Amino acid sequence: MKAFYLTTAIDYANGAPHLGHAYEKVLSDVIARWRRLRGERVFFLTGLDEHGQKVQQSANKEGVEAQAFCDRVAEQFRSLCSKLLITNDDYIRTTEARHQEVVTGILQTLFDRGEIYKAEYKGFYSTRAEQFLQEKDKVDGRWPEIFGDVTEVTESNYFFRLSRYQSWLAQYVESHPDFIFPKYRAKQVLEFLKDPINDLCISRPKERLSWGIELPFDKNYVTYVWFDALINYISAVGYGTERFADYWPADFHVIGKDILVPAHSVYWPIMLQAIGVPMPKTLLVHGWWLMSGEKMSKSTGLTVDPLEVVEQAGPDAFRYFLMREMNVGQDSDFSREIFLQRYNNELGNDLGNLVSRLQNMVTRYCDGRLPASTLEDAPEGELKALWKTLCPAILSDFDNLQFHTGLEKCFQFIRAINRYVEVRAPWKLAKSEDTGDRQRLEASMAVISEGLRLVSTLLTPVMPNISSTTLQLLGALTPTDLSGLTWGSSLAGKTVGEKVILFPRMDA
Repeated sequence: MKAFYLTTAIDYANGAPHLGHAYEKVLSDVIARWRRLRGERVFFLTGLDEHGQKVQQSANKEGVEAQAFCDRVAEQFRSLCSKLLITNDDYIRTTEARHQEVVTGILQTLFDRGEIYKAEYKGFYSTRAEQFLQEKDKVDGRWPEIFGDVTEVTESNYFFRLSRYQSWLAQYVESHPDFIFPKYRAKQVLEFLKDPINDLCISRPKERLSWGIELPFDKNYVTYVWFDALINYISAVGYGTERFADYWPADFHVIGKDILVPAHSVYWPIMLQAIGVPMPKTLLVHGWWLMSGEKMSKSTGLTVDPLEVVEQAGPDAFRYFLMREMNVGQDSDFSREIFLQRYNNELGNDLGNLVSRLQNMVTRYCDGRLPASTLEDAPEGELKALWKTLCPAILSDFDNLQFHTGLEKCFQFIRAINRYVEVRAPWKLAKSEDTGDRQRLEASMAVISEGLRLVSTLLTPVMPNISSTTLQLLGALTPTDLSGLTWGSSLAGKTVGEKVILFPRMDA
């Protein structure tokens, strides 16, 4: 059976991890964990893009070898993955031999087929974007800030016949509505393809850039960083070997909207078509995190250090906020005030206090052991009926990448459990000597614990540590699939764990 193959964009080794990196990793990890619960074999890839002019310049500025510079940056990004509880199956670095061999082989194949040719180029070049530009890239007659300093250059280079495939690509995007998610992003690609596209310069002369993969057919040049980097998606899963079919085509390339056009929606599909490899199934394009409506940037001082937030609030709370706050594909605003509200109110008050109250009540009223439910009156029936309605809706939301609405429904159910606690008032039932009240008390403990078990199962992909801790406190196992979502898996007789504070209160 082919694996569900999921990739992130590989991070560029020219800066420290930021909120955008963290979100992309968390989003991909939640999808991977969800698919595993769905019973699928998952292969989740992330990694580091290590070549290019900016990396060479940064290494030179620090007075270190480019490889040593990249090794240090790689550790920073690996540490980010670890602290965010990311369950990637592989981590590809573009300086690895397994990757460079595939890149070299593809370059030679395309050159032998006449898909790559040498020509003199005169035009504009952006060091920041590491790409050649055209007049149409200007906005109101000026180069956009994202390109930084733009210079005019004249030099001989090698070009990939990108323009040969322009009409094919436009037809492919139009005829495959699932190729780009959200679907409206496809319009952006088709708009780009309306005007003639130039062939892609895929080399840089060593006299200008030495840090890259050498062209196999001309030792005086190295490969353009984008032509190198995109190939990671196939080099990591055995392109050219029998095992490649176990993974390809990729089910999701998870990328930010800023690298959709032209890299992932023009260069990459045409590169694959030229070497005879099927297209990835879907480019999953997420939005940006903003602050006060503006894109985060070091130059403006609008930044969020994801590791600082994780250190303060824990990885589960951070993951929850990212998935709850952003509608996949749209932009969203990061606000410390909103983060604190969700942390203290939803996580602390709604979920954390519910778990704590259950532990206290079971310990005080039932000698620390969960009782069986021996009756079902209206309050119990209403809560079970709500679960029966919400559960399939949550499953559908998660399947369709609507994690923000799925999580809202999860906490709708958690709030319903809290209301049930107030209706049943176990602390009052515990004082009664009536046999019926004793049955209601035990029923309430059973119902609360079962409700927590069910909702914790669905929260596992988003908050794996918290969900696992909650389930352990109930004497339940961390789920490996979704077979236990029907109300009634008995926890009777299980001993509740010692009291823990899942979400210590945070102040501004």
